[in-house]
Amino acid sequence: MQNGKTQRNVIIIGAAGRDFHNFNTFYRDNPAYKIVAFTAAQIPDIAGRKYPAELAGSLYPDGIPIYMQDDLEKLIKELDADVCVFSYSDVPYPFVMGLGARVNAAGASFAMLGHKNTMIKSVKPVVAVGAVRTGCGKSQTSRRVAEILMAKGLKVIAIRHPMPYGDLVAQKVQRFATIADLEKHKCTIEEMEEYEPHIVRGNVIYAGVDYEAILRAAENDPAGCDVILWDGGNNDFPFYKPDLMITVVDPHRPGHELAYYPGEVTLRIADVAVINKIDSADFENIQAVRANIQQVNPGAVVVDAASTLSVDKPEVIRGKRVLVIEDGPTLTHGEMKIGAGVVAARRFGAKEIIDPRQYAVGRLADTYRIYPNIGALLPAMGYGDQQIKDLAATIEKADCDSVVIATPIDLGRVIKINKPNTRVEYALQEIGRPNMEDVLEPFIAKIKK
Repeated sequence: MQNGKTQRNVIIIGAAGRDFHNFNTFYRDNPAYKIVAFTAAQIPDIAGRKYPAELAGSLYPDGIPIYMQDDLEKLIKELDADVCVFSYSDVPYPFVMGLGARVNAAGASFAMLGHKNTMIKSVKPVVAVGAVRTGCGKSQTSRRVAEILMAKGLKVIAIRHPMPYGDLVAQKVQRFATIADLEKHKCTIEEMEEYEPHIVRGNVIYAGVDYEAILRAAENDPAGCDVILWDGGNNDFPFYKPDLMITVVDPHRPGHELAYYPGEVTLRIADVAVINKIDSADFENIQAVRANIQQVNPGAVVVDAASTLSVDKPEVIRGKRVLVIEDGPTLTHGEMKIGAGVVAARRFGAKEIIDPRQYAVGRLADTYRIYPNIGALLPAMGYGDQQIKDLAATIEKADCDSVVIATPIDLGRVIKINKPNTRVEYALQEIGRPNMEDVLEPFIAKIKK
């Protein structure tokens, strides 16, 4: 009891992902708390909606409203909130504590839930892949893990960190086994970037909103399931209790592994730390990252790796003025200044990387205003139909000879590109030993006993 109240009013501060999971696992059926609101950040067009009654449970027959995070202080007062729970990822510590100061100044407590209260136990072995920042190479690491497990004859079901931006009830449990499933579930570009690479390699992948229901469906998938592969999002820690935790770090952003939430958590709980992009990073930055791993998690096995590039049509780059399109979240809240497209453009002899900002229209122009440090790169933003249309219009308008596409999907399948273009694909390649097969060997041996 607090101030005579038998129930604590809670606002969950989120971005359509971890926030819903924290609610589902800790608060949904807990009468000691009343969730009076979610707030939304990072993702457009989420505010003004509700977490639906169909997912919210018997304690919330009317659902739970979602508001803009900008209105947080007002909401704390109007809704008599006792606690605000921070529930999204890939933000620097000063931002987190600045938000905590706002919450405290408005009179509420500030909290963050740990994995003891939010990780779900699977009946299947779980290997989890996370990262200390968006854009470290987590997805290519997940694909490498899946390839090794499948080569050993194991049936792998991947489950991706949530990106539920549409009809939340319809997205409760989503299964993707074919490219047609992407259209069936009305996926955004961001969702396709994560699901498509698994599908084309023969993996079934799940995602959605209710990760208890998703896990149970995956464990009983009709294709069979020997292993659950958690493919993390941003720099969040897993929703499931892992038997093997792999965390990817990025020497292009040395120090970020100890300066962003919850990336440091993900590093501290790692069994294996993968230092990716060694082929394109400065030596002193690689050593700085290596020292930071040793400082906070000296027991972790460290795997050195390169992010190898392949280009299907190098002639589209050589000597040309190119427009480079990179993964959207990596450039926005991931804050990367260089991606695979830039590396490919330089390696294959582009005459110039053009600045697309002057050609940006609609939502893309808004993205540059919100994230002014993106620089001369085009983020493949596609959270909704309008953003996809604006992306296509920006590409069409850009004064360039050709387009270098460094997103994980076949962007030409989603939008029409009337300029010569080439895809950049990238994969994890371990350097020396230990490698990924070494670190997976004990995990595989336990499964096959």
